[in-house]
Amino acid sequence: MKIAIYSRKSKFTGKGDSIENQIQLCKDYAEKYFDNIEDYFIYEDEGFSGGDTDRPQFKLMMKDAKNKKFNILICYRLDRISRNIADFSTLIEDLQQHDISFVSIKEQFDTSTPMGRAMMYIASVFAQLERETIAERIRDNMLQLAKTGRWLGGITPTGFDSKEIIYLDPSGKERKMFKLTPIREEIKIIKLIFKKFLELDSLTQLETFCIQNNIKTKNNKDYTRFTLRSILTNPVYATADKDIYNYFVNNDYEVYSDSTEFAGKNGIMAYNKTIQKKNTTNKQRDPSEWIVTVGKHPGIIKGSDWVKVQNMIERNRSKTFRKVKNTESLLSGILRCGNCGSFM
Repeated sequence: MKIAIYSRKSKFTGKGDSIENQIQLCKDYAEKYFDNIEDYFIYEDEGFSGGDTDRPQFKLMMKDAKNKKFNILICYRLDRISRNIADFSTLIEDLQQHDISFVSIKEQFDTSTPMGRAMMYIASVFAQLERETIAERIRDNMLQLAKTGRWLGGITPTGFDSKEIIYLDPSGKERKMFKLTPIREEIKIIKLIFKKFLELDSLTQLETFCIQNNIKTKNNKDYTRFTLRSILTNPVYATADKDIYNYFVNNDYEVYSDSTEFAGKNGIMAYNKTIQKKNTTNKQRDPSEWIVTVGKHPGIIKGSDWVKVQNMIERNRSKTFRKVKNTESLLSGILRCGNCGSFM
């Protein structure tokens, strides 16, 4: 049997539960309750908080767990592993996948026993409660931020840059926020993309047009159907006017701004658009879950044209040519069969 011991302390004090004391107590416990111990793997993180799992020895330990270098993980107290319930629940799930038991000697938490496993499930319930509470708090914050129409950060959409603005809050305190500002050359491309799609009524033909005319993304890559569709369906380019207001309301979008603010000048901001998870590609939420508001940036595309584009994309969805995402074949979407007219 191979045993891993994890110890952590936020800072060195020379008092209390020192790293050395934690390790010795864990060894004493192991020798008392487990037989045939072949080896110990010691992981020590000193000077690191338990607020998250971004610790060098903790990461090494989890890597070794994945490689099944040990059978049991022992720590002195649960909070040595993590003070975050969700992180702790994730740890237990990872250890379970690799058939590794977990022991906390202070709380007598031992997943190799029925009582220990029951405690593990209780911890999972609290982790779920924490996740749902956090999600609700984030949504409440989004609703408040939606009042301002600000840019919350991240990768800016093509055609815009993020600009800092200093303002005074109701108490007179200086604050800062960000808004989107147009980039003239990129905006020209955005307008051309919308114009050509309205003419061609086809994402595939629009992709071909961009390739043939050497129209590149801001990262100097060829536009694909998927990139073009993302641009065409992004409400950030639409002008907040009556046409788009009616579209949002009729399609069950949650519109936070009053109808009087859709005055045909500013653009649209949409919050809560994607489901974001670690190590996975972000997935778009159903539009009914979006929080739509009038932004601080200028509108680029007339609301009526943006709505028309959405209806065309939806209409064409069922008959869309399902081309692979591989863009290495430069003539894909250009060559057609001489007999049937299908894309090669």
